[in-house]
Amino acid sequence: MKIGYPCINQTLDCSSSRTFRLASYSEERLIETVEQNLACLRRILEFNVQHGLLFFRLTSDLVPFASHPINTYDWQEHFKMTFRRLGNYIKSNNMRISMHPDQFVVLNSPNPDTVKNSIAELVYQGSVLDLMGLDSTAKLQIHGGGAYGDKESALNRFAEVYHTLLPEEVKARLCVENDDRTYSLTDCLILHELTGMPIIFDNLHHECINNGEPMREAALLAAQTWHPEKDGILMVDYSAQSPGERKGKHIQSISEEPFHDFLVETEGIDMDIMLEIKDKEESALKAIEIARSLERV
Repeated sequence: MKIGYPCINQTLDCSSSRTFRLASYSEERLIETVEQNLACLRRILEFNVQHGLLFFRLTSDLVPFASHPINTYDWQEHFKMTFRRLGNYIKSNNMRISMHPDQFVVLNSPNPDTVKNSIAELVYQGSVLDLMGLDSTAKLQIHGGGAYGDKESALNRFAEVYHTLLPEEVKARLCVENDDRTYSLTDCLILHELTGMPIIFDNLHHECINNGEPMREAALLAAQTWHPEKDGILMVDYSAQSPGERKGKHIQSISEEPFHDFLVETEGIDMDIMLEIKDKEESALKAIEIARSLERV
């Protein structure tokens, strides 16, 4: 088991997601910003390795406006060696990496422009992982999208876009996550049947919407959609409900007893855990200790 956190390290004095306004776009500004982002990413990765946090989600903002038509610069070539060195560091330290495009990536949208822009964003993020030389166990995770008043049609539309419009290199990395409002684990299992995509299991989202599956059974169902040779083991997004907030809102800091209970309940299921908890590495360090006490890492 590897445990990690997404995108931002709150201990370090740098960010790997610096950006700027579209109105101030220039190639010089782009190059300067990407240099800063990649330098900070290296520092974050080194921090994580030093602290045993071997699962990390890269920010979508490493390359500002990478999927926007304004960006015609060949940043892939310019930063090729930097990405390769980052990838070598990741591989030499046995880290696992993922990316999670923002909510505007919706493959089953009835709007063709939304689908086109979504694919462009997936191609960009997949190319980051490709430039790093990471294999297909480094994943791109998205949600099912909207239901648009007819979930069956929406599911079929997702599958059609997947099979007819997505490049193979994106399909090799793509996986779907059960969400907290529309697409339950059962719906994601349908998408898996239609596409072969593995399912990232989100425990908090499963608590929000489900079809009665106990947590262990749900995690097992998701785990069975992963092929270890090409996908790696099950990825899990773990969080807990923030008290007094809207349903599905992530907690500020890890509650140690519920996390301990989750690990006990899922004993014997191979998984890597991404903590979607607001204090990031602080909770991840606590989670590592709990997992060690149970001999899960």
